[in-house]
Amino acid sequence: MRAKKAKSPRFWIALAVPGMIWLLVLFIVPVYAVLAIAMGKLDQMLEAPVAVWNPVDWSSSNVIDVWRDIFGGASFAGPILARTIAYTTIAALVCLLIGYPCAYFVARFAGRRKGLFLVLLIAPFWISYMMRMLAWIDLLATGGYVNKALGWLGIDPVNWLGGHSVTVVFGLVYGYIPYLIMVLFAGLDRIDGSLLEAGRDLGLGRVRTFIHVTLPLSRQPILTGLLITVLPMLGDYYTNQMLSGAAHTSMIGNLIQGQLGTPGLEGQGAVLSLLLLLVLLIPMVYYVIATNREAASR
Repeated sequence: MRAKKAKSPRFWIALAVPGMIWLLVLFIVPVYAVLAIAMGKLDQMLEAPVAVWNPVDWSSSNVIDVWRDIFGGASFAGPILARTIAYTTIAALVCLLIGYPCAYFVARFAGRRKGLFLVLLIAPFWISYMMRMLAWIDLLATGGYVNKALGWLGIDPVNWLGGHSVTVVFGLVYGYIPYLIMVLFAGLDRIDGSLLEAGRDLGLGRVRTFIHVTLPLSRQPILTGLLITVLPMLGDYYTNQMLSGAAHTSMIGNLIQGQLGTPGLEGQGAVLSLLLLLVLLIPMVYYVIATNREAASR
């Protein structure tokens, strides 16, 4: 039999062209437009940014102003950035502590009801993020069900919506934990059950089998799930706006939103947006490197 002729490189290039055009139009061009505003100038009369498209004429004034806002003596953006990292780290860890057991249960013990549990896990995606946050506003209100439950336990009502950091973190966990659970479930469900049985045959108990077999095999899903969860958390501004609204709980997304909506500060908001994009690239690059290393080790 004749060997099948290999596909021409032109064939694969043709397949990649639509994706490249999509990336160019919807990512590269908008990012360059933001860069042109960030490195542009300010119309002093109209207090409006002037985009500078030629890199030769770029100005670094907005970058210098943002640097001073973050690291200067009178810094006000630095604490906001540190708070954002702290909120995101805590929320991601809480998501992992809650999401991993849920995903493990569905993948290993749901049995014939696995489809039902998957539907229940996907159900939050059918409701908009805003509607879910509005529902929690009613639950966390002074006369809401949460305070009523605390009252039954003899605890005085808590003003959850009065600018508490725990409320913002709780909102982040609630808003983004479905992403983590679905990724963890997909990874745990692909683990070969014979590997777990082999661990049992070698004398490992349930706990040791989980620690030495299941957990290492689920390292890549954990990394992927945390990446998908952390990236939108870092740029989130709506959760704090809905559940707190206080300045002392604001995140970097709130700062960017405020600057983009303030005349004369749009350029600095563009710089912060690009800095946030650079920060988000770090875990993405690490993920690609870790994935390639794991694929090469197999």
